[in-house]
Amino acid sequence: MSQKSNPTIRDVARVAGVSVSTVSRVLNDKDDVAPETYEKVQQVIEQLGYASSLAAKGMRSRRTNVLGLVVPDVGDSFSVQVMKGVNQAIKKFDYDLIVYTGGNSRMSRWPVREQQYVSLLNGSITDGIIVVTPRATNFFTHYPLVAVDPHPEEAEFPAVIATNRIGALAVMEYLIGLGHRRIGFIGGRTDLQSALRRFQGYKDGLCQANLSLEQELIQPGNYTYECGYLGAQKLLSLSNPPTAIFAANDQSAFGVFRAVQEAGLRVPDELSLVGFDNTPEAAYISVGLTTVDQFIDQMGYVATEMLVNLIQGNCLDSNLYKIPTQLIVRGSCRAI
Repeated sequence: MSQKSNPTIRDVARVAGVSVSTVSRVLNDKDDVAPETYEKVQQVIEQLGYASSLAAKGMRSRRTNVLGLVVPDVGDSFSVQVMKGVNQAIKKFDYDLIVYTGGNSRMSRWPVREQQYVSLLNGSITDGIIVVTPRATNFFTHYPLVAVDPHPEEAEFPAVIATNRIGALAVMEYLIGLGHRRIGFIGGRTDLQSALRRFQGYKDGLCQANLSLEQELIQPGNYTYECGYLGAQKLLSLSNPPTAIFAANDQSAFGVFRAVQEAGLRVPDELSLVGFDNTPEAAYISVGLTTVDQFIDQMGYVATEMLVNLIQGNCLDSNLYKIPTQLIVRGSCRAI
């Protein structure tokens, strides 16, 4: 069986009975094509299933009207919420979107993969790129790039983050106000600003209450369910375990919840639990997870808005946009 070749711009011109240059002008939305000709060419394009090359279009016009989004894992709840915000924004600003993912940001070569994706997409297929929770510290591109929750080092590219330290401090003030004095902490990815600032909020909360920082109450993590589960097992096995655990994100908190159940304990009766993110799943665990809302979908929306402004040659008010956080109290904590 012979394979049918993809239709070309010459095929469109031949069937429509116009020149190749006329088809090109229709594809580029030029306003000097007669309405009836424009409509006829569009009908033939649809009939033949012709699709012009984004890369070729970008080379001709320097614009593709397409944005790129690089995410570590499309199954991750944080990435999903960011994509929802991006999706709202592209509808408003009339852009298309290409999503690239490696499926696993914890693999050793992921920072290099991020840089490769950006180099591949920017300036040829897309007009600019959003990178979510990047592990790379720099990107080689002359085209606009915006990061969501970037690396802690100073970056040359604009970024959107949440007020992570303030959100974590609100958690500590809430737990201490309930009478908790031994509060365990399970951290996040230390290559991200968010994790370092949430840990700082934990420490500042202890300091404000004149409570000592106890290393045995601190467990490393990487924003995963597994680390939350293992960290909670270690905290619960202490001779004097914590009465509350603050997990650096909701996914880790879900792991803590499982470890608590397996230990024959109950949240919040024997252990109070707080997360961070306010992912949709947080409202649906049996008791409802108390957490910090960082309005992740808004982060995606704002990042897209910043990127479109840069593409259009507009100056940003600031290279760093901070989304305010809010403590969401549900049923996973109690006074002691």
